[in-house]
Amino acid sequence: MEHNKDHSIYWSLVEYLDWKIHIAATSKGLCYVGSHEGLYKDLEAWTKKRFSSYSLQYNDELLQPFVWEVIEYLKGSRKSFTIPLDMNGTPFQLQVWDALTKIPYGHTASYTDIANTIQKPKAVRAVGTAIGANPLLISVPCHRVIGKDGSLAGYRGGLDMKKRLLQIEETS
Repeated sequence: MEHNKDHSIYWSLVEYLDWKIHIAATSKGLCYVGSHEGLYKDLEAWTKKRFSSYSLQYNDELLQPFVWEVIEYLKGSRKSFTIPLDMNGTPFQLQVWDALTKIPYGHTASYTDIANTIQKPKAVRAVGTAIGANPLLISVPCHRVIGKDGSLAGYRGGLDMKKRLLQIEETS
């Protein structure tokens, strides 16, 4: 898979009301959306793990289309994303993440639902692990996945962020 020839990952910070979210993109598309109040060092660590030969470069201008779509989502005026994504994961993770993008805005699904969607009904735990590795919070809506009993379960961005994202979708 070919990526940036210059081996750069560009990043910016989405700031809206009290939200502060680091985002990053390759030349192919958005590759990282951090957690609310997440730290730059989280983005740095993720980049070192996934793109060890790449350098991080701040570029607010290049990421402006991505920033605007995230802000529109946080405002409740955007229900789906049109920005290109550069998802990097195992074939299984990509399958799970693709299933997440099909959960409609304002709806939720269980881990079991996702396992059934990808036709691996016994892989519920593996589905949970793949969801936890999703680097594209909000744009690949893992916040819409809840426990079979309706509990919020885990979320890389923290349960407070998950609650807030689900509330945005309930009131829009």
